[in-house]
Order: sequence, then structure tokens, then C-alpha cells
Amino acid sequence: MKYGSHSNTHPHVNNLSYEKNIEEIELSNNKIEKIIGKRTNLYRAPYGEYNNTVIKAANDKGYYTIQWSLDTLDYNGLTGDEMWNRINTKLSSGDIILTHNGTKNTANSLDMLLKNIKQKGFDVVPVSDLIYKDNYKIDSSGAQVKL
Repeated sequence: MKYGSHSNTHPHVNNLSYEKNIEEIELSNNKIEKIIGKRTNLYRAPYGEYNNTVIKAANDKGYYTIQWSLDTLDYNGLTGDEMWNRINTKLSSGDIILTHNGTKNTANSLDMLLKNIKQKGFDVVPVSDLIYKDNYKIDSSGAQVKL
């Protein structure tokens, strides 16, 4: 369970019907499966948008929804040092940190960010190791809440 999807066309999913949400999830998953030979069961909606329709569509298709707890703002062109300064004092156990591929500084800052996180005594693990698999609900922000 270490593979995830983020939608097919990156739409504002809160504006989509149940059927269109399923289509976005499944088309993306089909592409991933064609490339790596495995299906995903993790889903993080674009823009962090979640509502009951999005959550129901993901759950009905067997996906665990994921939300982040810390945002690096890397998509705004922040440098690695600026990203680190944003998250450094906020880090706590279980945090899910949002970064993006294709941004100006993320790829060349990732090694430094990971080293700094580890130096603070945290382990870096796949998101699938952090999420609840049983006895949880999803709140309106898309975050899991333990029951």
C-alpha cells in the first residue's frame, strides 16, 4: 500500500459529481497501473479539497484518503531553507508534509529537508504507515480522525 493517486486531470473535486470523482480517481489509477503494474489504494484530492461526495467516492472504490498536516509552500518557489524554516518549529510525530514534483526548488532541497527532519529525531516513513486503516472517520477537511 505504498502507492497513491492524485486524480487524472487535477480538477477542483468539490465541484464534481460522485460519478466524476470516481472517474478522476479510476482514470489516474489505471494509468499508474499500466506504468508500474500495481493498483493504488491511497488518494489525495487536488488542492486538499474534500467533501462528503469526494470522500464517499474514494471510500466506495476502496481508497484511503490522505490529507497533509504541514505545507512547505514549495509551489510558491520557496527555497529549501525557506521551506525548512516554515516546517521546522511545527514538526510533530505523525505529520504528513506536502511537497510537489515539478516545482522550482523541491527536488534539489529534498535531501536537506529529509536530513533535517531526521536530525530532529523523526523517522521518515511512507504515508501508508501513518494512516489509520480501521476505526476512523474522515472529517470535512479530509483528515482521518481516530474513533
